[in-house]
Amino acid sequence: MRTETASLVDEIRQAISLLRRYFDWDEAVKRLDYLNARAEDADLWENPQEAQKLMRERQTLEDSINAVNGFVQTLEDNIELIALGEEEGEEQIVKEAESAIRNLRGEIASRQVEMLLSGEADANDSYLEIHAGAGGTESQDWASMLLRMYTRWAERRGMKVEVLEMHDGEEAGIKSATILIKGQNAYGWLKTESGVHRLVRISPFDSNARRHTSFASVWVYPVIDDSIEIDIPESDVRIDTYRSSGAGGQHVNTTDSAVRITHLPTGIAVACQQERSQHKNRAKAWEMLRARLYELELQRREEAANANEATKGDIGWGHQIRSYVLQPYQLVKDLRTAVENPSPQDVLDGDLDEFMKASLSQRVEGSAGVEVADID
Repeated sequence: MRTETASLVDEIRQAISLLRRYFDWDEAVKRLDYLNARAEDADLWENPQEAQKLMRERQTLEDSINAVNGFVQTLEDNIELIALGEEEGEEQIVKEAESAIRNLRGEIASRQVEMLLSGEADANDSYLEIHAGAGGTESQDWASMLLRMYTRWAERRGMKVEVLEMHDGEEAGIKSATILIKGQNAYGWLKTESGVHRLVRISPFDSNARRHTSFASVWVYPVIDDSIEIDIPESDVRIDTYRSSGAGGQHVNTTDSAVRITHLPTGIAVACQQERSQHKNRAKAWEMLRARLYELELQRREEAANANEATKGDIGWGHQIRSYVLQPYQLVKDLRTAVENPSPQDVLDGDLDEFMKASLSQRVEGSAGVEVADID
């Protein structure tokens, strides 16, 4: 085996060992055995809430254990292929196996970040709000581009996206939108995306083809279940109803089915117009408000109060987290981690994992400082 490949194999073995140690492997396997046994209990579904919680935990453990086992098997299979190829003088087999091992390192790196999604709500579905900044049509068009970007990112990961509320711009784009992203670790991946996003480009709306700078803010917060109690006195909220905007047929245009709830002590406002029924929209809006207040508490615990200003402060220069430059050069740069991508079109098409991984790693810096041991 070539020296470079042997060094990479050692690195992968150490990375897998780190995953297993961080994952508390023996306890995780025992826990999965217990959850599998509980899942066979006919009495489990007498309490649907408890059953769903158990099944989510079971799925998470099963996915993680299978992933680690798969890494080990892939590594060993390709080590054997390299030995076979070298023995029989088949250089093509050796090259393909070495390529597979290099790809495996990248997959393990992704799993390392994903396993560090250990926050209270990281495994949950996520709400994502987008608000256009000052600048009229320019910023509203930019907000619609961000909406597409996050939708594409979610679809790439096999997640489902539901539009809960949207206000169209006067000429193009959107003034604001709220979407629900459903998928494993949706909130964990997205939580570092809260902040102001800046776009620099030649405006398609400027007849003089001048360069414009546009801003839009993104706010991410987790879906929470009924096991988390958030007490909100009705005296602390203002509830407004209004007619839904956008496509939806005659019913949407003629009834005040959309609901906005404002939490007066914090100024947090949520809105839902997804359903035709005002009652259903009201229930969803209450869920969203509870989730926003829960996220606020999580942020306080993490001493990240600066992030809480993402939608309260000015949507402008002082609160940026990422810059997307299309003209005079092409570059997307994260201002927190300094990660760059010279292909903005790929990023705007949902290629965000590199930025998310860097931000997550920055948040959990030091968490991976675990002593490395050999794989059994």
